[in-house]
Amino acid sequence: MVNWLHDALDVSETAARLIVSGGLIVVLAVARVAVLRLVKKRIDDPAVWYRARKIASYVVWIVGLIILVSLWVTGGEFTTYLGLVSAGLAIALADPIKDLAGWLFIVLRRPFRIGDRVEVDGKIGDIVDIRVFRFSMLEVGNWVDADQSTGRLLHVPNLVVWSSPIANYSEGFEFVWHEVPMLVTFESDWEKAEEMMAAALDEHAEHHEPGRATQELRESMAAYRIRYTHTTPTTYVTVKDSGVMVTGRILVPVRRRRQVEGAIWKSLLRAIAAEETVELAYPTIRAYLRDPLPS
Repeated sequence: MVNWLHDALDVSETAARLIVSGGLIVVLAVARVAVLRLVKKRIDDPAVWYRARKIASYVVWIVGLIILVSLWVTGGEFTTYLGLVSAGLAIALADPIKDLAGWLFIVLRRPFRIGDRVEVDGKIGDIVDIRVFRFSMLEVGNWVDADQSTGRLLHVPNLVVWSSPIANYSEGFEFVWHEVPMLVTFESDWEKAEEMMAAALDEHAEHHEPGRATQELRESMAAYRIRYTHTTPTTYVTVKDSGVMVTGRILVPVRRRRQVEGAIWKSLLRAIAAEETVELAYPTIRAYLRDPLPS
């Protein structure tokens, strides 16, 4: 093609290569759009469409790069060119290369997928996009109380997977342990308070299908060495400075921690209002006078 243009248009070889390169880019872009339109007519699932669009983009860019390299580099020049490019990339593009390696790790090893809730480098969010050089999360937490979205998108370079631990909230097991602490006064009937906590936990554990949590845990044990002696709610009692702390521990769905805790507290507050022997505590200071005050 280059030689034909060189002879037909009477232009230099470099100009002919530029013309062919430009035409190739246009053809690949048009082909990508045509393929995506054809695929979109046959696909209704947004998740499948998202993956198809990504695959088409990657294929177009890879094919175009291979053809352009073969067009501009010929014969024995290729080895020299490859060595110079590799050395330059290693020095000038260290971070992008790490991003690319991180993308390969994400695609092949799957530490997280689209839709997973993860914590990376101190940031928590739901994965909404994965690209060659970075992934995007819909931020959770920060100035918003509990595990709810802030509405911000966080764009994180892929190289972070090499330097920071990745906590996946939803991989394999869609539940997390959540604790609800309730501080009651020293004068309260703490055993009654513990019974109230246990009743509230049982009520909402049944509502959120503990049987499903147990089944998912059994399935995840086949892939990971996860060992829980039980998945049912439990309570713990300890003493704090201002009273007796009764803590409830319960398995909740990853994205429903705030809703479940709110429902548990509504049940507890109703029970406390109806029980005279249990009172909520708050930080207090008590002073004891050993001698009468001077007159």
